[in-house]
Amino acid sequence: MDVVMGYLDTYVFDGVYNQAAALTSTTPLPRDSLLRQSLSLFVFIYAYIVAFYFGTAGLSYRFIYDKKQESHPKFLPRQKLLEMACASRALPTITLMTVPWIMGQLHGYSMVYKEWSKFGYVYLGVSAVMFILFTDFCIYWVHRLEHHPLVYANCHKLHHKWIVCTPYASHAFHPIDGYLQSLPYHMAVFIFPMHEYVYLALFAFVNVWSVMIHDGEYMASNGVVNGAAHHTVHHLYFNYNYGQFTTLFDRMFNTYRKPSQEIYDRSRRNSKTVQAAQAQDIDTALPTLENKKTQ
Repeated sequence: MDVVMGYLDTYVFDGVYNQAAALTSTTPLPRDSLLRQSLSLFVFIYAYIVAFYFGTAGLSYRFIYDKKQESHPKFLPRQKLLEMACASRALPTITLMTVPWIMGQLHGYSMVYKEWSKFGYVYLGVSAVMFILFTDFCIYWVHRLEHHPLVYANCHKLHHKWIVCTPYASHAFHPIDGYLQSLPYHMAVFIFPMHEYVYLALFAFVNVWSVMIHDGEYMASNGVVNGAAHHTVHHLYFNYNYGQFTTLFDRMFNTYRKPSQEIYDRSRRNSKTVQAAQAQDIDTALPTLENKKTQ
């Protein structure tokens, strides 16, 4: 992240802080000022995640998302706009809570490293696999605990408002929910070493993946990868498929539910009969689930 901030300081923030100082007749904040670093990080992270969210979700909605899903009985009126509004309210708070983690990286408290060969080139790939498995395990348990009755109503229930999702649902949740599920991505580099560019690439990947598992397009029937079909099952039936990237931990802890073939088959999943049956199943199960989670 220090590489990114170095470029931003040179080409953006130095000028901004110098101009602010000139307008207020004060001394410009130096680059090593904790206040300046915190402000700069907030601006950068917020601008990045907003651009990435609307850009990636927008492209997915335009070119990939099966818009026939919007005729599903459980698709809400104006849902796409509601999802975008929900995400827009959550992202500033999530960004604010994220800044201390990035500050820790900038000040050398993490295990991010710069030299490609420091741990060998094979380790670059190994660390990527470790990152996926570590974050998948942590998010599985964060997500599963968010379904506990003491937590669900005040935190995770908002995200389950979107039973039939669009890509814009990917970041449409309560800010505490979003922050808790993002924590493993920040914790990883404080636990095991990662090259800074591998980490940055994976950080971009996880945001793309979050959009992909909400895009309603099921490109492959894979029993290990927790793709859009598996996550659709989670939104339709709630207590299954808590994983983020794989189904390994759902299988290990008995929360795996295999998507039915009608989910993979576009013509079948858009069938009024199939959609009506799904809606009836949800209407039957939801009162019990909601009562359990709000008691």
